[in-house]
Parts: sequence; C-alpha cells; structure tokens
Amino acid sequence: MNKIELKNISFSYSKDETEVVKHVSFKVHEGSYVSIIGHNGSGKSTLARLIIGLLAPNDGEIYIDDELLTSKNVRKLRQKIGLVFQNPDNQFIGATVEDDIAFGLENRRIPRKDMQDIINNYAKRVGMEDFLTKEPSRLSGGQKQRVAIAGALSLNPEILILDEATSMLDPKGKSDIRELINEMKKNNPNLTILSITHDVEEAYDSDEVIVLNKGEVAFKGKPQDVFSNRKILESLSLEMPFIMDLKDKLANQDFKIDKCQNIDEIAEVLWPSK
Repeated sequence: MNKIELKNISFSYSKDETEVVKHVSFKVHEGSYVSIIGHNGSGKSTLARLIIGLLAPNDGEIYIDDELLTSKNVRKLRQKIGLVFQNPDNQFIGATVEDDIAFGLENRRIPRKDMQDIINNYAKRVGMEDFLTKEPSRLSGGQKQRVAIAGALSLNPEILILDEATSMLDPKGKSDIRELINEMKKNNPNLTILSITHDVEEAYDSDEVIVLNKGEVAFKGKPQDVFSNRKILESLSLEMPFIMDLKDKLANQDFKIDKCQNIDEIAEVLWPSK
C-alpha cells in the first residue's frame, strides 16, 4: 500500500520565481523508511511542507493513503502525520519535558486520566523517562530531539517526517537519533518514516533513497545502489557514506570486500582472526 504518493508535483513561492520543486513523483510504501537527500536549496524541506499541507503545489497531486490531499481534508490527513523539525527549540511549548509531550495530547483532547501513561510510555521509548521534570532548555541537542520525537510519536502517527532533524546535532547526537530511528522501525513495523536530510550516513540506514537536485529527482533506489557511484555524488555535491567510501578505496587496492556489509566484516578481511 502506498502511504504517500506524489504525482508530478511542482511548486514556486511566487509566480515570478523559479520553481523550487519541479515535476517530482515518487511513492512511499507503508512501513518503509525513505530518505530524501540533496544539497542546500534542492527543495527537500519544501517537499516536507507540501506533504503535510503547509504549502499547496502549483501543479500535481499528493495522496495520503490513496486519498487526494486538498484544502478540505488537510486537517484530517495531517492527523496521520508526525513532524519533527531541525530545531527542536522551535517546537517546545511546555516548561518541562512532561508538559511538552502533553501539549499535543491536550490538543487531541486525550482524557487526562490516560495522558500520564502515554507520556511515560513514549518518554521511555526515546530514553528520556528520567528527564520528565527537566526544563527543555537544559537538555543537550540530542536530548531535545528525542523529546520532540517523543511528542510526535505520542500522537500515534502513521507517518513520521523528520525534516533535517539531525542537522544541528553533534556526532553523538546524530548517532543517538539514528539508533532511535532503527528502534522505532523494530517496535512499530507499520510506521512509515520519511527523513529529509543531507546526512548521507543517516540516509544509508534507510530502505530507499531519493536524491534531489535543483528541485528535481536526480535518481532514487536502494542506498547501496545510490551511493555506489562516486562521480555522480560528487557532481551533486554529496559525499559517500563512510562504509561505502572505505569499501570503494579498498576495492581499488584489490581487497575482496564486495560482500562486506559492516565495519566488523571489513576488519575481518583486513585482519583475519584465524
């Protein structure tokens, strides 16, 4: 089943401006984890705002669960979607972590008697159960994003959109969020995740990668296929993920590492234990 489908979407912020999204079409299947990558200005974040109905396309159609997104049903369809922006400070409302997770639940009119269990459950799922009484401003960048994700997940979305959610984090924070995404996939196989990112390491973990260039889909496919061509990536100002870059360089030195899927397997080829 297609959870999200874009058909020939184009968009410009004004009639006199160049289109920032040009004839974009793709499908996101239910339960899949798809990354959209591209350099700054490639149209990634604009696509996220189109999908959740904050912007309306000039041309083309957007479908959520095979239902055409329109001004009449945008509020209904938006309830299926959780969105996490790149700067969690822009999303914080409450004075404490607990208050912040509760905010979305209150808007959905969740009964107060049910709210605490929901808050505790999702705070635990993102590893923030010991921080419920803390002020969000006192948290690290990675912790803030975990709270933002908990707030989004507490609304039980069918689709989670991460709009550059790791771009402001340090390497440890990025690693934490990548681990969290993998945990979410295991805990809820039906959750559809769409990650808008320029982090190729994050995109390498996804099921499918869509590469945007100047508002158009340059190519798409499995991460191993998309990231295997160094020349194409360089032409789009993108880097190879570390493991792909390492495998590429070792292959040029005649090491047999084609079947290696991770660093441990590569290390075994380079330094056999037996």
